[in-house]
Amino acid sequence: MGQAFDSGYAHEPFKSLCEDYPDSTVYPAENFRVEWGPIFHRGRLDGSARVLVIGQDPAQNETIVRRILVGEAGQRVQGFLAKLGIDQSYVMINTFLYSLYGNVSSKNKKAPGIIAYRHQWLTALLDDQIEIVIALGTLADAAWQSWLATPTGQGTTVTYAPITHPTQPESSSKGDKEKLRAATKTMLKKWNDALTVLHPALSQPDTPRPLTLYGDTWQPGDKVPIPDADFPPGLPSWMRAQDNWARRVGADAIAKRRNITLTVPKGMVQEA
Repeated sequence: MGQAFDSGYAHEPFKSLCEDYPDSTVYPAENFRVEWGPIFHRGRLDGSARVLVIGQDPAQNETIVRRILVGEAGQRVQGFLAKLGIDQSYVMINTFLYSLYGNVSSKNKKAPGIIAYRHQWLTALLDDQIEIVIALGTLADAAWQSWLATPTGQGTTVTYAPITHPTQPESSSKGDKEKLRAATKTMLKKWNDALTVLHPALSQPDTPRPLTLYGDTWQPGDKVPIPDADFPPGLPSWMRAQDNWARRVGADAIAKRRNITLTVPKGMVQEA
């Protein structure tokens, strides 16, 4: 059997959106890692998606793979979708096309060029098939609310739920195990609240499943592998299934910005 893969951006309007994307004149280089290029999406662009997920910005794994929400964050989101009965019928885009460098400013949140291009993607994706929209974190929620205020957005009837970003517990706890435990519990409760709203709103899941809520901590099966069909062809299996193989390394902030070091996980290379 052959290896499934994402065939890319051959069809309109996505072909044109990928040909004519905003550069550093729209995304300031002092605030975004434009030197690594834009990362557009992950998931279905063929009109079959029933769920739209809005993320934040691409990290180093995404920069290499050229798809968003991979690694730990992506597998947690995949598990959330699986609880809704969604295994394939989804599409994901980010609030920002490029990786953030530092904190996002109010100016960049409101930048007309950034907003206008993002609205083109949202308008292209929000067709009659999409039934649910999920925003990961406050930046994604603001991006959705901005599109919702447009004439096109005002006519949408989708069910919407903002949820905590999947790796917020790790970023907020800064290595403190007790804080991590508490933040994870809080996040999973919010995810459960969203699931109870979203689950009945989905008319045609890929695999109908009774709703199983999260516990206070991550349990086996809460993370789900990302389908091969979401990745470009020829990607190594360890890039699809593992995390932390890409790290920003350097003696200072600029050196780290210029360098992403890739490490093949142990066990993948035969040792003498």
